[in-house]
Amino acid sequence: MVSTQSLKARAERVRLILLDVDGVLTDGTVILHADGSESKEFHIRDGAAIVWAIQAGIPVGLISARTSVATSQRAAQLGIRIVSQGVGSKATEFARIIADQGFEEAEVAYMGDDLLDLGVLRRAGLAAAPADAAPEVRAAAHWTSSVGGGRGAVREFIEVILVAQDLWDGIVKGFSA
Repeated sequence: MVSTQSLKARAERVRLILLDVDGVLTDGTVILHADGSESKEFHIRDGAAIVWAIQAGIPVGLISARTSVATSQRAAQLGIRIVSQGVGSKATEFARIIADQGFEEAEVAYMGDDLLDLGVLRRAGLAAAPADAAPEVRAAAHWTSSVGGGRGAVREFIEVILVAQDLWDGIVKGFSA
């Protein structure tokens, strides 16, 4: 964890938000059906915050070690254009994405929950973890959510970024009119 001042400075620099999927956007549960398909639960407030970030000009992307139709469908629903699934090394994929998008590590926020995410968390300008992330991940994070993955952790994280960039009040006012 970092000081409030350091957290604000890191969040002010964010120009791209990248997220793990299982354990961050979901609670980590994968339901396998008899026909071989699978399903996942996504928190609606996480999705709303992703849409608001994209509308505010901050692209959001997903990096997942697993490949899932449910992930692709959710990304499409939310307008997420950067979707990397079946990734062997998240750190290598992180480097590829930021090079392709023209960002520096300091401009990227990342939320992960397990050991596979440590390489990215240690490189991201703003590293975050859900409350129920592995202890090593929470220790590597600059900020930890008050809730677990799939329970609004992404919403809290995006709100931290939007508040630091003075974008949050505009979003709230848009719904208050």
